[in-house]
Amino acid sequence: MLLEFGLRRAQGPDGGISASKYCYIGGFDGTSNVDAGRRFGIPVRGTHSHAFVSSFMGAEEIHDRSLCYSNGDGKCDDFIGLTQYWLGKLQETEAFLGLFMEANQSELAAFASYALSFPTKFQALVDTFDVMRSGIPNFCAVALALHKLGYKALGIRLDSGDLAYLSKQCRRVFSIIEKEFGVPGFRSLSITASNDIKVETLEALNKQGHEIDALGIGTHLVTCSSQPALGCVYKLVEIKSQPRMKLSEDIEKVTIPCKKEVYRLYGVEGFALVDIMTGIDEPAPKIHERILCRHPFIESKRAYVAPTKVEKLYKCYWAGKSGITAEPLPALEDVRSRCKAQLAAMRSDHLRVLNPTPYKVSVTLQLYDFIHYLWLNEAPVGELR
Repeated sequence: MLLEFGLRRAQGPDGGISASKYCYIGGFDGTSNVDAGRRFGIPVRGTHSHAFVSSFMGAEEIHDRSLCYSNGDGKCDDFIGLTQYWLGKLQETEAFLGLFMEANQSELAAFASYALSFPTKFQALVDTFDVMRSGIPNFCAVALALHKLGYKALGIRLDSGDLAYLSKQCRRVFSIIEKEFGVPGFRSLSITASNDIKVETLEALNKQGHEIDALGIGTHLVTCSSQPALGCVYKLVEIKSQPRMKLSEDIEKVTIPCKKEVYRLYGVEGFALVDIMTGIDEPAPKIHERILCRHPFIESKRAYVAPTKVEKLYKCYWAGKSGITAEPLPALEDVRSRCKAQLAAMRSDHLRVLNPTPYKVSVTLQLYDFIHYLWLNEAPVGELR
């Protein structure tokens, strides 16, 4: 599970909202941004903060200690006492002897208070003091108390330290508790990890092995430090039915003139092979009919394709004064589903992080000839002396 945690680090409020929206479209499962959840219906996920834990001095601050059983059949009048009882049981367990004796009581009070408010959504941030000596025993004590009342805790979040090692140690504790106390599913409690996670962190975690179920990613997701600016521009290609073309000494800055249609051509394995641009008046490519796909500028780069599927990519959502019938904008879930389907249709070598294979975008023979005809007509002819 991937969770977007980047609101604090995004470039301004709109950057934060946009990041939450587009991360969800791109495949993330939820966001910590409550406003994005309200606006777009994105699932909201997260835990309490370190400050929440630090704000408690002890259990005596909690006045309403009662919690109803999950089935509504009675209630526990002293849930705090129940958590303290279970902490004592954990401290007496042979597998944990000497390990859980230093559990911080103010942290236990914070976890218990949070569980009283969210008994069905209890997930604790366990590294405010010490993960294995305090956070984990306190979380487990509260989780066992909730279990006694018919609830099931969600899990924990790790936000510092050796995430791979700590996740394995936490899973080991959960497994022992399930066996020792007969709590079904305790070993499967969710472990979420955060803490400045980047691509290199994910690669290292996968190499080491880990027990992490969900990742909360913020800074390196929403600020895009590897590409802080989007290197593309808007250029005119036609005006008053006249094709226009910008020339340049740099081939990548030469534009492709006139109104166009774009189609995605699929191969026999179901993967997208190439996108092809056609002039607006050209016929669309047909299934199983060979079509010559040419590189717009490099004469020798060309290939025939007999597509097993042809997908038209252009759709009109804003018609202006064109007279074209505009489609209604799709719902966010539909956009997300399309994004997932399009990614699934790409070969893995196009999507890899290191040296990905460039995806090919081509033009028809007719458009190729027109590009080069216009190029020769627009470019000044030099004179040697």
